[in-house]
Order: sequence, then structure tokens, then C-alpha cells
Amino acid sequence: MNFRLYRPTDITACLSIFDSNVPTYFAPQERGDFERFLHEHAAQCVFQVIEVEGQVVACGGLWNCGEGSASFCWGMVERGRHRQGLGRALAVARLHQAEADRSIQRITLSTSQHTQGFYAGLGFQVVRVVADGHGAGIDAVEMERVL
Repeated sequence: MNFRLYRPTDITACLSIFDSNVPTYFAPQERGDFERFLHEHAAQCVFQVIEVEGQVVACGGLWNCGEGSASFCWGMVERGRHRQGLGRALAVARLHQAEADRSIQRITLSTSQHTQGFYAGLGFQVVRVVADGHGAGIDAVEMERVL
């Protein structure tokens, strides 16, 4: 497993990872937002990828929102590689990144009911739930962790 910063040439691989997680973890209509993010904001949020045997299999970033807050953004693992520790490794790397920045006191994220337990296991608390907030059948579960 190799962590590195996202490069524009990774866009096809990252979109493929997204597609592998539709419709359970992402709604199809979110794809345009993700693609726009990759083109316009990935560099600002230190977006990372994980490679296994030279193939990009996971990605995610940490967006510094200012005023002591940062947000996990667009974290995902190729569907066929779930439950292999890649998501945890990606989340822990982003937590360490946040902890190293003394300006960040809390991390927020918006996930779904399908991954809420995963993030709860990393110390995140549910702040609010919006039914179908990410799309039909995909609730928006807003969570935060104080550092």
C-alpha cells in the first residue's frame, strides 16, 4: 500500500472508484460534483490516493475550512477492496494530518448510514441525520470529532 498526493492523471481511476460504489454509498447524481471537485479543488485539500501494486484503489482528502475546523472530503475505496483495511488506513492518515495542524480543533464529515459505524469507531459523533440527504435511500449522516 502506497500513499501519495492526487495527480490530474488519476481522475479516471478516482471516477472508477466512485462508480464502483454507486448506488449503495454514492448517488449517481453526485458524480458530477466529485468530478468537478477533482478538477477544481483536489490540490487545495491535500487529496490523497492509495495505490496497491501500482493501481489507484482508494482516495480521500482533508479540507481545512478555517476557524479551527477541517472536513473529510470524498473518501472512498474501490468496492471490491472493502474490508481490507484501506479505508481505515486512509481515515487514520487524514486524522494524523489534521492532528499535525495546530489550527484544526475539530473534523467534520458527511457520510451515509452505511458507513456511520465505521466513522463512529474512529471517534466521530453523529451531529445530525438528513433522510435521503445524499440521494434516494442514502441518508446524510453529519458527524464530527473533536481533536
